[in-house]
Amino acid sequence: MIALVDYDSGNLRSVQKALLKVGADVRVVRRPEEMAGARAVVLPGVGAFDDCVNALQRQEVLEASRQFIQSGRPFLGICVGYQALFEGSEEFNSCAAGMGVFRGKVVRFTEEPGLKIPQIGWNRIDFARPDCPLYLGIPDGSYVYFVHSFFPQPVDLSIVATRTTYGRPFASSIWSGNCFATQFHPEKSQAIGLRLLKNFVDLAGATS
Repeated sequence: MIALVDYDSGNLRSVQKALLKVGADVRVVRRPEEMAGARAVVLPGVGAFDDCVNALQRQEVLEASRQFIQSGRPFLGICVGYQALFEGSEEFNSCAAGMGVFRGKVVRFTEEPGLKIPQIGWNRIDFARPDCPLYLGIPDGSYVYFVHSFFPQPVDLSIVATRTTYGRPFASSIWSGNCFATQFHPEKSQAIGLRLLKNFVDLAGATS
């Protein structure tokens, strides 16, 4: 079973549908005890960093997610679920602390002539770690769907799995052991996104 964390984030149902489409056994969870028997966890997210982190704290799922990652079972963060893995954010004078699984902070795109913020739409991912199992069968330079104004800056560059350029290069996904995370939305990225989610489900051995 894959636990899909529900903290009232707007893209939960689209992630659930995409996971079901690739054959996952999915359970929507809101409490730490509901995550206990999961083979993998997916933390989706849209919106502001503080809203995400504070909601996870209220449901006692922030620490439970950190502990789940430490258990060695596969974990996938999407968009703000990716950002929440880091120490903190510059968004709207943020004061909430993230999980701190990885060192680094979430920053905003720099204003540049002709650069629209947020980035909304398709952009390419370039492999920094071609061996990342999340990208099995996915060509380097594939296009995926983004909706964001902020992105993490990992201190440890060895965890960067893909880079994307939008005004400047940024870490569009990471991989460290059992922990994966993407700034883009696999559930909105058509065939490429479904392949990525299928790879994650296969890693977890959580097919229905």
